[in-house]
Amino acid sequence: MTDTAATNEQIRNELVLPYLNHAVRMYETSYATRADIDAAMRFGCGYPKGPLSTLDELGLDRVRDLLAARFAETGDDLHKPADLLEKLIADGRTGAAAGRGFYRYESGEAVADEESPSADDAARLRHEILKVGVVGTGTMASGIVEVFAKSGYDVVYVGRSEEKAASVEARITKSLDKAISKGKLDEAGRDEVLDHLTAATTRDALGDVDIVVEAIAEDLAVKTELFGDLDRICKPGAILATTTSSLPITECAKATSRPESVIGMHFFNPAPIMKLVEVVTTEQTSPEVDETVKALCSSIGKVAVSCSDRAGFIVNALLFPYLNDAVKVVDEGRAEVETIDEAIKEQAGFPMGPFALLDVVGNDVSLAIQRELLAEFKEPGLTPAAGLEKAVAAGNLGRKSGRGFHDYH
Repeated sequence: MTDTAATNEQIRNELVLPYLNHAVRMYETSYATRADIDAAMRFGCGYPKGPLSTLDELGLDRVRDLLAARFAETGDDLHKPADLLEKLIADGRTGAAAGRGFYRYESGEAVADEESPSADDAARLRHEILKVGVVGTGTMASGIVEVFAKSGYDVVYVGRSEEKAASVEARITKSLDKAISKGKLDEAGRDEVLDHLTAATTRDALGDVDIVVEAIAEDLAVKTELFGDLDRICKPGAILATTTSSLPITECAKATSRPESVIGMHFFNPAPIMKLVEVVTTEQTSPEVDETVKALCSSIGKVAVSCSDRAGFIVNALLFPYLNDAVKVVDEGRAEVETIDEAIKEQAGFPMGPFALLDVVGNDVSLAIQRELLAEFKEPGLTPAAGLEKAVAAGNLGRKSGRGFHDYH
């Protein structure tokens, strides 16, 4: 092995193995199922395999030993091998090579077992969904409107002004025209999608919709005010969904008289392209609403994964500690930004290195999420990296500012 290859493997082990360990802990606490954890990272981040499948491929005993060595070096509890990892190894379930790890294998291929859902377990619409409302006019809101309209749903979308509302149709038309230029759609198909759209500048236009999906500013006071208003406007039985990636959905539910009808639908940007939706329930969300939303996701061509109302949900709770750790490696002078990005793409097969991804997400957004994870889990290892704090303070927010960990000028 060359010195470069050895260095790249070391970087992979230092950054990726704690992420895998965190996924094991998420699974062992029953926060999310095996299938949903793996699907979330595949469809939400574009990873070639989910973390639990990756563990089976690498070998649980090998990963355990590497983590134990890392824990001995750092004393960081996030590096201590998860109890479930130790238990599976003790039971001889060391991964694909042994025929059983987190999954069961035959001839090296994962096969159905007692945890694999059957076709009979597919979610069904428990509430009739014919008309969809969307609140917001930004990129995410426009993408969600496009997704529903393409799937044949009538969509009413609400903006604060006629100009903002008109921008949604303009953005969608541009997207559809691009599909036409690539031969993926014809003009009749574009017109059919646009015929499903109705713009409005008042929330009262949402009175007869079956579900409202809000995609407005990530500000809890703004969202709770909206949910209180939607409670007044929307018909009985209408589902009220939020696309928040970070705020407590329970607080949105408290602003209504129908907390059983409030749920999270965390789409990923850009919504027309990204397949994942995290369906997030509170303690009061009804099972019928949960099942309806999962079935609705399927009807619009999305992969729904289930979790409860906790900071980071699945994807962000697994992704951002790994990104934060990458910044710490640079802070400590042990590797350069470019070296780490290349090592992760080469060794882990991730579509982007951690710093390129931080710059896409926005370092300010990343810092805010990391702070929320620290507040939720109170693990010292989740403390935001000094380099991330410094980048935000300097206004180096990523692609949107022209400079982040990479330069985009």
